[in-house]
Amino acid sequence: MTAPKRPRIRTLEELRPLVKEGRYRLGSHAAKHAACEGFSEQDIVTAILYGRELMRYVQDERLLAIGYICPSPAVRIPLHVVLEYKKPRWVDIVTAFIPAEPHRVVSRARLAECLRHDRHMTRSSWHGPRAAPLVPPRAELSR
Repeated sequence: MTAPKRPRIRTLEELRPLVKEGRYRLGSHAAKHAACEGFSEQDIVTAILYGRELMRYVQDERLLAIGYICPSPAVRIPLHVVLEYKKPRWVDIVTAFIPAEPHRVVSRARLAECLRHDRHMTRSSWHGPRAAPLVPPRAELSR
């Protein structure tokens, strides 16, 4: 009989170089929240690179990080990002969302509920031409 596999414990500091190198996958749930809540993939990456770790979910080989979206020098919007590190030398960005209570740690039960693609789906609608980009590139925002 073999012993059960022990989950690896990794920190946000260990995962940052992988994200800097582009060794990450943006999950569909994170992309959905980004589209609905108005932040971009670059905002998620910035939150990982400059944020801090809130909690580790050791059994799931995941961690919760908090970073900030800074649309202007006076405004900081908190952004929670859940990272999975089961694959060696790779990071999966499971989900990212703007929390209602930014510094409250999300329990495993709440995280599981979020990952079931939300019990009540966020509604969104298109305004303008369908070919328009969902989120303008950063260069356009600084004008």
